[in-house]
Amino acid sequence: MPTVTVPTYEDAQLVLKLYELRREEKLRAARDWFISKFFPQTADEVTALTGTENAYYRMVTTYWEMAASFVVRGILNADLFLDSGGEMIVVWTKLADLVPQLRRNLGSENLLKNIEHVIASSPRAKERVGVTRQRIAKVRERALAAPAKA
Repeated sequence: MPTVTVPTYEDAQLVLKLYELRREEKLRAARDWFISKFFPQTADEVTALTGTENAYYRMVTTYWEMAASFVVRGILNADLFLDSGGEMIVVWTKLADLVPQLRRNLGSENLLKNIEHVIASSPRAKERVGVTRQRIAKVRERALAAPAKA
């Protein structure tokens, strides 16, 4: 990633556009599923997704991978992006331990590389991953304990 720079008006405009895209109905449903119902423990659980869940997984991960690519390529200020990109931290936290195996299983060494790069390049993001890991564990416990809706 580029060295620390002052965010520009264009950076702010791109962050707002990314936010606007996140509000799209299907992506919103996908994000809700990913955050509140998707708690993979193995790479096989991810690769076994089918139908709507597979589509949701791909929508969320490719959205955040695209957004992270803007930072990696120097198009978007990293700090400004991370100020509003907390959901990307959740995505990475849920998948980070599974990514090496997913890359092997899918034959894609570049899977989530931009997200990984943004996280690895920011001490603040790495710290947030630790905090998020604890939050996800609590959410997962509640989700697993809740009775299934009929």
